[in-house]
Amino acid sequence: MTPKLEDIARAMGVSKATVSNALSGKGRVSEALKARIRDEAARLGYAPSVQARALRTGRSGVIGLVLPDIANPLFPALAQSIEAAAQARGLGVLIADSRGTREAQDKALRRLLRQGADGLVVVPRRGTKLPELAVPVAVIDAASTPGNTISADHRQGGALIAEHLRSFGHKNILIVGQSRSSRVQTDRVAGMRAALDSDMRARVLWLEEAPLPAPRDILAQGFTALAATSDLIALPLLTRLQAAGLKVPQEIAVTGFDNHAFSALVAPGLTTVAQNLGTIAEGALASVLAQLDAQPAPPPRTVPVTLLPRGTTINQPNTETCP
Repeated sequence: MTPKLEDIARAMGVSKATVSNALSGKGRVSEALKARIRDEAARLGYAPSVQARALRTGRSGVIGLVLPDIANPLFPALAQSIEAAAQARGLGVLIADSRGTREAQDKALRRLLRQGADGLVVVPRRGTKLPELAVPVAVIDAASTPGNTISADHRQGGALIAEHLRSFGHKNILIVGQSRSSRVQTDRVAGMRAALDSDMRARVLWLEEAPLPAPRDILAQGFTALAATSDLIALPLLTRLQAAGLKVPQEIAVTGFDNHAFSALVAPGLTTVAQNLGTIAEGALASVLAQLDAQPAPPPRTVPVTLLPRGTTINQPNTETCP
């Protein structure tokens, strides 16, 4: 038999209204009790009736999620976190891939609205501005993005990278990004540059504008570290350096950003920065739900990141993290 709210209430020794408020995020229920009720609901296999909720509230119980590129390993991981946060509230998620183009992004937004999404969580394509929409929206991008709701603290992550490289004596750093139109990447670069000591120098290379010099030429120019704005950039760079016979990190260090799944599996492991995707997902969803309930959306905020030092910057494996 499918468990009902009454079953959860009976098991927890609370009222049906308390269970309903805990699962919907409404009412005055303590966070500790909410967590216990949601755990019990999951244990019993409770699933709310979408049809009943739609008739009662006029809502579909579905949140739309628009991602810029599902092929990027970061975004499926973010989608998983958002889906988990939504499921804990009895909500479903519809996912659309904008494939990195403005036109596809606009079509994805309209398609999710036609499919009845109550609200949207959007990771925008770089350099784009979202159109006015008739439903609540939460934006996950960068602190410098107008209208941003919540994001990782990309500037802090950049600073952690620069400080880490400085601690190993690196004075000349080549920062490698994909596009200066990405506010995420420019925030990370700004964080790196702000954390440099007066005796350090950094050059920024945008791959959309100029190719990366040959590995031996990078060394000849005096650079001892490559700081990439993404693991998607850092991992191919690591392969290229190793193919040229350079020793990492003895001759040149490499860092990335985003802690993709393969970053810990390559040899040596890639030093990178990890985002707290669970907290970002919860914050984005909380903003959408607050707007749906005609409440003020939480103020924009950034979520601290964590440095993960690995073998591309240090000779011995290090499992410590730097908040």
